[in-house]
Amino acid sequence: MAFETEDHETQYCFPAINSSCIKGKRSKYEYNIIYVFFSLLSAWTVFLNLLVIISISHFKKLHTPTNLIILSLAVADLLVGLIVMPVDAIKLIETCWYFGDTLCDLFMIIMGLLISTSICNLVLIAVDRYVAVCHPLQYPQKITTTKTLISICVCWFFSSTYNIGYLISGRYFESSQRPDVCHGKCYLIISFSWIYTDLLFSFLLPCTLIIVLYLRIFYVAHQQVKLLNSLIKGGKCVTEGSVRRKSERKAAMTLGIIVTVYLLWTTVISSATVTFLIWTLYVNSSLNPLIYALFYRWFKISVKHILSLKILEPSSSLIDLYTDYE
Repeated sequence: MAFETEDHETQYCFPAINSSCIKGKRSKYEYNIIYVFFSLLSAWTVFLNLLVIISISHFKKLHTPTNLIILSLAVADLLVGLIVMPVDAIKLIETCWYFGDTLCDLFMIIMGLLISTSICNLVLIAVDRYVAVCHPLQYPQKITTTKTLISICVCWFFSSTYNIGYLISGRYFESSQRPDVCHGKCYLIISFSWIYTDLLFSFLLPCTLIIVLYLRIFYVAHQQVKLLNSLIKGGKCVTEGSVRRKSERKAAMTLGIIVTVYLLWTTVISSATVTFLIWTLYVNSSLNPLIYALFYRWFKISVKHILSLKILEPSSSLIDLYTDYE
């Protein structure tokens, strides 16, 4: 469908080029409103995830394997708000891509990298919570800071390699199958084999693993709650280990909500456009810190210290944010 000006003349992204794509037309009012909305959304996402990054990086008590994965997820979400959201918003609002093929390829790689890394981090979170809740005695040996850091690095490296290969394959297929692509758009045409491969490795396998692990987590947590209630009714002492398992279950529930929100966003692919799907994934990047704020007392306390600039005080990194946490 061609968009026309008031003079009924078709607008093009690059009028001097014969193969230019057709440019969409928006009213000035609509144009400004959309720009303000996406600017605020981007700034909000960066601000909230920056609070998470500063909190976990600054306070030594938060340097745990679980929080390192949350930190990795927050870094990916911050980059979504800082780089991907603004660029994709310009692309969506202007209806044309003015930055050239090289930056288009770079944008596609970064966007794919951050989405893949987010999914990978969610898998790591699920594995971490599974071991903590289902095998609490083995958790300190199986999940260490070093192992977690290695897993996070592998996650980012694999996502980078996969998305670079995905882009190269897509560009090769595009040049061989669609040489008449117009100038002024940034998208990727891929083969059906890559579509099914990407669906399998980027969605079906990780989501299946996450769902299976969390089903097991909540089953074990339910059994532990029943056992704890029976001990309390029987007048027996609740040990420190029971309290710790209660805390682990609470953390599992909180992170489970984050995973569930992400999965709910991604399931709209069957009934919505690709653009809507992508932006729901972007919005998810701004929701995670809100979930931390609702369920994690340590995040609320750390935010107060950050906003009041108390983190600039000597030895502020040694503050115990878990005091009265349980």
